[in-house]
Amino acid sequence: MKPINVGIIGYNSLCKGLLEVLNDNASIIMDKTGVGVNITSISDTNIDKSNDPLIANIPIKTKTAMEIINNKDVDIVIELSNGHHEARVNILEAIKRGKHIVTANKPLLAIYGKELFSTAEKNNVIIGFEGSVGGGIPLVDVLKEDLIANNIKEIYGILNGTTNYILTRMEEKGVEFENALEDAKILGYTENDPSIDINGIDSAYKLSILASIAFNALIPYDKIYIEGISRIKYVDIDFARQLGCKVKLLAIAKNYDGVEVRVHPTMIPDNSLLSKVVNEFNAISFLSDKTGKTIHYGRGAGYKATGSAVASDVISIAREITSGCINRVPLLGYTGEYVSNCKILDIEEIHSTFYLRFDALDEPGVLSTIAGVLGRNNISIGSSIQRGDRSVGDYVPLVFITHETTGGKISHAVNEIETLDLIKGETVIIRVEK
Repeated sequence: MKPINVGIIGYNSLCKGLLEVLNDNASIIMDKTGVGVNITSISDTNIDKSNDPLIANIPIKTKTAMEIINNKDVDIVIELSNGHHEARVNILEAIKRGKHIVTANKPLLAIYGKELFSTAEKNNVIIGFEGSVGGGIPLVDVLKEDLIANNIKEIYGILNGTTNYILTRMEEKGVEFENALEDAKILGYTENDPSIDINGIDSAYKLSILASIAFNALIPYDKIYIEGISRIKYVDIDFARQLGCKVKLLAIAKNYDGVEVRVHPTMIPDNSLLSKVVNEFNAISFLSDKTGKTIHYGRGAGYKATGSAVASDVISIAREITSGCINRVPLLGYTGEYVSNCKILDIEEIHSTFYLRFDALDEPGVLSTIAGVLGRNNISIGSSIQRGDRSVGDYVPLVFITHETTGGKISHAVNEIETLDLIKGETVIIRVEK
């Protein structure tokens, strides 16, 4: 059987992980599939400076991506370059030349997905993107194939290992956010610029991809509510412990009377399986009408795990080429146009229980004053907590747990409360998911 020829654009740690998988397990892949994967070319602007033995036997090493894209013998183009603007151009050019595509570039798909998928469909080309979400955790094919008979109603995910490590560190070591972030940098769990992780953007890219597959409609990245973890203090972690909860950065999507798509710090009960996910690990829960809840857990990042996911896409496409069944499964798992016509709820409309922490002046009547403002906004209080280490005249943490209400009512009430002289600084608001 003729081997499938592959060209790689971008030489980085993910590329090394991919090459390691394909080299180390070449005989296993052949035994399982009968398909040989032949890496014929690789491009990178600094390729001439590398002495890596992993690329020593690749025949064509070039600084120009178009040399790979224009090569008529290349069947699959693996786009691994950093950034998404240049990647978009490369992929569109490769698609127009009939090349199948594999990418792990989540911002590329979250921002330009509609254009890329519709162009690929018109050219009868496959785009494999398992590595874009969850690293080595199989998720894309689970939604596209394994749960295809189900109406998927909810997604809950810890989709970013950096933020999960930071929150775990804060909980276990009693340190503040800034200290935990420094620990994450030392261990290599962050990018040079960690803002995409800690501000929730990385999780939102991934949620856009998962929700688009699950809900049969493209979910635009810019419609997702995003809130990061930088305002979380150890005191919030400690209060959560008293409430029998953990704080996690969750990516949440629900499809009932409108679609909810949001990424934010969330308190979840200690008895939740997601609360047990610690350090750099990821976990994603799907709730389907027939299967019920399924949990998918593992390393959400790392060059070996993500390299394995990229390799799986290459092999899957190679199987389709050799069998003559191109696009056996639609690119997003469903037929029809790639539309974005579902109703996406505004964050202010969504109902939730809320944790509110005020830095309040420790004087008589403060608690009742704040409770009065909440009451006037039709917000019912479930409980309140004051720290025991108090000194009259100081500002102390004062926590309220509300009954279920809307984000809009909470925003209105908090804005009013923050105008009072008895409050210092910004209120910390964390949604609570039961």
